[in-house]
Amino acid sequence: MKKTLKDVQLKGKRVLMRADFNVPLDDKRNITDDSRIVAALPSIKYVLENGGKLILMSHLGRPDGDYDPEFTLGPVAERLSTLLKKDVKKLDDCVGEDVEEAVNAMKEGDVIILENLRFHKEETKNEPVFAKKLASLGDVFVEDAFGTCHRAHASTVGVTQYLPSVAGFLVQKEIEYFEKVTKDPDKPFCLLLGGAKVADKIPVIENMLGKINYLLIGGAMAYTFLKSRMKGIGASRVENDMLDTVDKIFKEASKQNVRIFLPKDHVVAKEVKETAKRKLVGEDIPDGWIGLDIGPETVKSYEEILRESKTIVWNGPVGLFEMKPFSKGTKELAKYIAKLDATTVIGGGDTAAAINQMKLANKMSHMSTGGGASLEYLEGIELPGIAALNDK
Repeated sequence: MKKTLKDVQLKGKRVLMRADFNVPLDDKRNITDDSRIVAALPSIKYVLENGGKLILMSHLGRPDGDYDPEFTLGPVAERLSTLLKKDVKKLDDCVGEDVEEAVNAMKEGDVIILENLRFHKEETKNEPVFAKKLASLGDVFVEDAFGTCHRAHASTVGVTQYLPSVAGFLVQKEIEYFEKVTKDPDKPFCLLLGGAKVADKIPVIENMLGKINYLLIGGAMAYTFLKSRMKGIGASRVENDMLDTVDKIFKEASKQNVRIFLPKDHVVAKEVKETAKRKLVGEDIPDGWIGLDIGPETVKSYEEILRESKTIVWNGPVGLFEMKPFSKGTKELAKYIAKLDATTVIGGGDTAAAINQMKLANKMSHMSTGGGASLEYLEGIELPGIAALNDK
């Protein structure tokens, strides 16, 4: 197990915390979804209540290593001030003399937020001199940005070379749930995969086949699976270079006694547009039509499997969720999973966005805050940002 916030003395200490404040902004620079900021509050409040001086750091967007006013963390500092009901000072840089002076002047219970780490190209290169400068601002490092733990950057891995390093509460919860489902899941275990590309999910399937009982497939990736079973897929998206790999998965699944379920009916359209004429078809999609969501028969058969499951891991919507006419399958399954008495773990990214939109997040056992990081965990890869933390 990794050390957590509760394993370190905080009183009077400068606590350097990596948070994930990579929030969506509209064109007026207003935050449109603050759930990532809210998710960091338990760790932030714990540090402040225990007499720490809190220095927060994060990236926002992809400014490519140069200052870009569009990606300043000003709006995050404002929102955080409101949520904490106290002044959060945003500095103009994340390293340098002015930053050091501001940090040295802090009192217990103060919070400052450093400017966007990615205004320096050294951050993503994990450049040691830059990492050392960041580390010099703290006495202890707290990793609470699961969404960046799969990247070996200066603020996730570099700083751990110079400071005692522990998991924040958000990362601690991610570790607990992913360790459970990858090493000791309650059975029957159902893995539900959707999203666009088979290629993205192959490593997950390969790593999880020996652990699961059921594999449910939806989303655009289903059409490659269906084509490999000689089903008609019309003009649906297909990855022909993946057909051999998919064949191997079917063979391996039957060896491991894993049952794979594919869509039995589809909502199809002639073009990918909200206003496109659409219809419901059975297992085979006619020529010229594109599969864009699973149909009601599929939803029903997937619900039967989900009902029997004690562990459910879901990564990737089962239809083109962003377009309302093709979001029904994802919504129906989300509502159903929310009612089940099972361990339900939702991979981050689009799946989490869909569930947040439906206000069902508090009905799931665990909503991951990292799309890429949760996928790599399920692939069996050790995440560099977690590996670098101190063991208990």
